[in-house]
Amino acid sequence: MITGASRGLGRALALAFARKGASLSICARNLAPLLKVKEEAEALGSTVLAVSADVGNTRDVERFAAMTEETFGHVDVLINNASILGPSPMPLLLDYPVDDFMEVLRVNAFSPFLVTRRVLPGMLQRNMGSIINVTSEAGYTGYAGWGAYGISKFALEGLTETWADELQGTKIKVNMVDPGEMDTQMHILAVPECDYQLAEPESLTDVFLYLGSEKSDGVTGLRFEAQQFRWEDTL
Repeated sequence: MITGASRGLGRALALAFARKGASLSICARNLAPLLKVKEEAEALGSTVLAVSADVGNTRDVERFAAMTEETFGHVDVLINNASILGPSPMPLLLDYPVDDFMEVLRVNAFSPFLVTRRVLPGMLQRNMGSIINVTSEAGYTGYAGWGAYGISKFALEGLTETWADELQGTKIKVNMVDPGEMDTQMHILAVPECDYQLAEPESLTDVFLYLGSEKSDGVTGLRFEAQQFRWEDTL
């Protein structure tokens, strides 16, 4: 189950899990590009449910989760990937429009809470599951000019650690992954004059595959950097 799967890292994750034989439930607000990802994943042999949804909206989250459970029975892996940058160029906090600030927090911090809260009871019934939240370096270190986006990722990291601690004693894993700077539309908006090489989203999926697999059983409450991850380090 992947939110924000129509482009960038979300698309790369959907296709990576499809190549591993996973069934997919994917969502995004814009249906047309999401359906293209669905076609790509189905061409790789995956069974795919694609739903237009705003995961910051409680009703959309309920609809997305209910359709997922009706189609597949349960959720093994949840990746909270959906996020927005906010105004571009990003204003300093003193000049940040209040409505824009609240919208960034709604999508980037509130939606992972909503989706996890809806999916978690099914994982608890089965006493298994993996929840992966996509964070950012801007959510680990405060940087001037990163505004609501950075603050929302700080909130997401706190959400991850808190939920991991609350789920101690279960077999449900809750972790976060910082993909680093990637060649995506969001990065163009964030750093429009970027003059250095960026990682491709397709090169950053291994850590997600690891966290979604049995190989990471018992690993919870941790922060991973996708660009530093190596499979051999997990052996």
